[in-house]
Amino acid sequence: MTRRLTVAQALVEFLAHQYTERDGCRRRLIAACWGIFGHGNVAGVGQALLETGDALPYLQGRNEQAMVHAAVGYARHCDRLSAHAVTTSIGPGATNLVTGAALATVNRLPVLLLPGDTFATRPADPVLQQLEHPGAGDVSVNDCLRPVSRFFDRVGRPEALIPAALQAMRVLSDPVETGAVTLALPQDVQAEAYDWPEEFFADRVWQVRRPAPDPAELAAAVAQVRAARRPLIIAGGGVHHSEAEDALRALADATGIPVASTQAGKGSLRHDHPADVGGIGHTGTAVADALARAADLVIGVGTRYSDFTTASATLFAAPGVRFVNLNIAAYDAHKMAGLPLVADARTGLQALAEGLRGHRVAPEYVSAYTAGKGQWEAAVEYAYSWREDGDGRLPTQTQVIGALETVVGDEDVIINAAGSLPGDLHKLWRARSRRQYHLEYGYSCMGYEIPAAIGVRLADPDRPVWALVGDGTYLMMPTELVTAVQEGIAIKVILVQNHGYASIGGLSEAVGGERFGTAYRFRAPDGTYTGDPLPVDLAANAASLGMTVLRARTVLQLRAALAEARASDRPTCVYVETETADTLSGAPPAQAWWDVPVAETATRPAAVTAREEYDRNAAARRRYL
Repeated sequence: MTRRLTVAQALVEFLAHQYTERDGCRRRLIAACWGIFGHGNVAGVGQALLETGDALPYLQGRNEQAMVHAAVGYARHCDRLSAHAVTTSIGPGATNLVTGAALATVNRLPVLLLPGDTFATRPADPVLQQLEHPGAGDVSVNDCLRPVSRFFDRVGRPEALIPAALQAMRVLSDPVETGAVTLALPQDVQAEAYDWPEEFFADRVWQVRRPAPDPAELAAAVAQVRAARRPLIIAGGGVHHSEAEDALRALADATGIPVASTQAGKGSLRHDHPADVGGIGHTGTAVADALARAADLVIGVGTRYSDFTTASATLFAAPGVRFVNLNIAAYDAHKMAGLPLVADARTGLQALAEGLRGHRVAPEYVSAYTAGKGQWEAAVEYAYSWREDGDGRLPTQTQVIGALETVVGDEDVIINAAGSLPGDLHKLWRARSRRQYHLEYGYSCMGYEIPAAIGVRLADPDRPVWALVGDGTYLMMPTELVTAVQEGIAIKVILVQNHGYASIGGLSEAVGGERFGTAYRFRAPDGTYTGDPLPVDLAANAASLGMTVLRARTVLQLRAALAEARASDRPTCVYVETETADTLSGAPPAQAWWDVPVAETATRPAAVTAREEYDRNAAARRRYL
């Protein structure tokens, strides 16, 4: 039997019947479709979504990049078991997808991209918004998406949709392969009818595997751990994706091995678990980085070993340090010349715990990191309460974080991605549950926070969700506040005004750039942006987009505003201006290096001094072979 539908109608119907299943739990693989319509998709995918109705719910966005961010936030909160699609027209709508696609692929998070494409039949050449490439007539702007997609196909004929759609679902549901998946849809092909086999629309379940480790690899890993005197576990995002937190806690309880976390892995253990030593790397805690420098064995679980984690290959300094890498992706398991343990994180941790039955690290090691954990806790308290606000002065950024900690519950989610907040949060935030700490730091993309908060709230409508946004990020992409207001999605936005790019300003100063071009200020007589702060009222802007806005000037006012925002049942923004000078932040300095090359020749003293410091740190880099 066949059914006559357009290509777009067939695709929407197909997507409505795709499911994932893991541990006996079945979920919709594509739960909804975001879309902004233009001539390249309005009569194709747009008409199909209208005709199909609730079979594939439609979500209206304001910016194509933001729609991808919302889809990624949704997928991450769903442990990659459910995703959203995003449809756009040809031209600018399609190229706006590129940044979001890169973010999804870098972070190994699934999103289905359905950009319109130019005519396959070329009745008019060029059409509106078509890119003409004199040497390749089959190139369109959608080819920008090839390097940032885990799978890309252009559906040039109706019958080509069948293998393309099946391959797309395979990649989206595979924990090793997943990321952005692009099906480019020529606008004429979208509207073309075809007789589709009914089997194409049958319910299809994609099993999400939990592969067990190879026995030989497991035996070698167990032997390495048993032989180690100072082992350290690094928990990455794979712990969360696999729902492996209980298995990790059981292993830490049994062995006493301390656990440090990457940005993506933070919250793998509760902050008050005895073995949790906080963040690792450039933005890590003093205790975690001290353990990393002395570790003779590093056990990476679901981590990519980014340069922030490894302090640009300077952190793991012990002679002869070895690595055991538990990862579902062999590509990541072989990094750092480590012993690979290719397996699902939960399955692998359970197997390790069984193989290590009866093994425990020395009591002296536990005592040492327990003392370090206590000292860092004191540093956190100091950062949060560093300065009283009795004189009415503006709060510091760390006081904003501390005020939020006093208000949130274990079930709240905090979302951040870029600026100076990720560093302070990684060092200071005391995560209380597996989903509370939602940091996108694989791509560190300004503009992620607000749409991602919408995505998380769609995935979990009863959970309080906070987007922490600096003024730089806000000005990049505030548009989805309108979506939150339109749909009644009660996200909470903390808008921190510090008049510029605080993170890059501090980095610029450290590498001899003298904060050039990082402040949001008027031009001074010397031509630099060092004049008065701009008279921009971002709170008024948020209010104009429909948000309820609460202004706070002191720490006490901030706590009250945050409590009011948390209780609100509509989208609410808390606006707070903070001290701008780094010396007034109260945050502990970086505990490990990060490699940002400094000018090798310069005449300005700041750059000359910075290069000397750079050469000193760079000398500690090593290759783990």
